[in-house]
Amino acid sequence: MADSTDTYPPDQDRLADLLAAVAAGDSHAFESLYRSTSAKLFGICLRIVQQRSDAEDVLQDVYTTIWRKAKQYDAARASATTWLAMMTRNKAIDCVRASGAGRGAVAIDLAQDVLDPDASTFAAAEASEQRRRLDACLREIEAQRRNLIRVAFFEGATYEELAARSGTPLGTVKSWIRRGLLRLKACLER
Repeated sequence: MADSTDTYPPDQDRLADLLAAVAAGDSHAFESLYRSTSAKLFGICLRIVQQRSDAEDVLQDVYTTIWRKAKQYDAARASATTWLAMMTRNKAIDCVRASGAGRGAVAIDLAQDVLDPDASTFAAAEASEQRRRLDACLREIEAQRRNLIRVAFFEGATYEELAARSGTPLGTVKSWIRRGLLRLKACLER
């Protein structure tokens, strides 16, 4: 059985160790990974998919994929949290695209933080601090570029859709997003 520290946000080294153990087929490590990350990953699912039942299905699909593909995780390329979040984001976007619904249903500026009601106070405080840092870094990016990044990542819009929506050439949209993400990364690493 997992220890009680599983309810607190683990550090990146611990998550990487859990992923390595999951890659080796350790079901206890998988349980611990689930307890440590499911609230955050469910929040990502719910923000993109918006229907709770669909978000739950996406989360189940994410953990099935984690069990099968944990060997593919490379700590040299991304942190464990980033790898898990991107996998979750991609699965949620796939769900939205497959259903053909949900895109643009809620303006991204109206999206609220999604917190697991069972999350500890410590986890909620950390999530709030991370959101504050992200918001502060996003505010350093010019408004139009910031909105393109938000729509791309939270609604799953493609570059082509963003170019059409904004009336901006495709190459320009790609450049703006790339440069914006580089600035965002640099800001978050400070």
